[in-house]
Amino acid sequence: MMVALMRRLLVRVIPLLLTLVVLLTLSRPAPAFAAAPQQAVFAGGCFWCLEHDLQTRAGVLDVVSGYSGGRLANPTYRQVSSGGTGHQEVVQVRFDPERISYSELLRAYWRNIDPFDGGGQFCDRGRSYRPVIFTANAGQLQQARASAAAAAQELQQPATSLAVAIRPLERFWPAEAYHQNYAEHNPVQYNYYRWACGRDRRLTAVWGKRARQGAPWSGVADNQKLRKS
Repeated sequence: MMVALMRRLLVRVIPLLLTLVVLLTLSRPAPAFAAAPQQAVFAGGCFWCLEHDLQTRAGVLDVVSGYSGGRLANPTYRQVSSGGTGHQEVVQVRFDPERISYSELLRAYWRNIDPFDGGGQFCDRGRSYRPVIFTANAGQLQQARASAAAAAQELQQPATSLAVAIRPLERFWPAEAYHQNYAEHNPVQYNYYRWACGRDRRLTAVWGKRARQGAPWSGVADNQKLRKS
């Protein structure tokens, strides 16, 4: 008799429990979808160095070295470095906008270049090494211009003294495989090149304690006497 009673209870209770589970499931808010990754393209001298400097930022998913700015399709390193293609060495940064914004990425970019040198960067000279921010849309263009104004204010220099160009992005061409993650795969050669080129010495001379940093903009530069070379 007890068994029959338990069976009758189960027959009544189980449907009620199932209904309750369904109602609770439907009442939960829908899970938020992650924002789609975004991309930014920057030229700042040797792409080995800029790739290395930006790929460690929290929120950066990956960085690819390549070429942009010119008309030649499928350019090679030899063609770009010899001049005449119009391309610059660039990096394409894919990032999570929920973890790092485009404006934050711009700050990190500025503090890893010499913004006063439009003829190249550090020991690398020529058009293929000039600093450029390539913008993909109106939003990036607006933020790039705002970042240039903020950089000039932080450095206490007129905006006209900055040599960083802002240009629309037309096409990004990945560089050869041996250029990708060069600092990681060739640490001895990379570190010697970076030291010999004087990149970090110049960055410190320009940006002071904020060199290589992504901290918020400041209206007063740490280094009041910038050495222009």
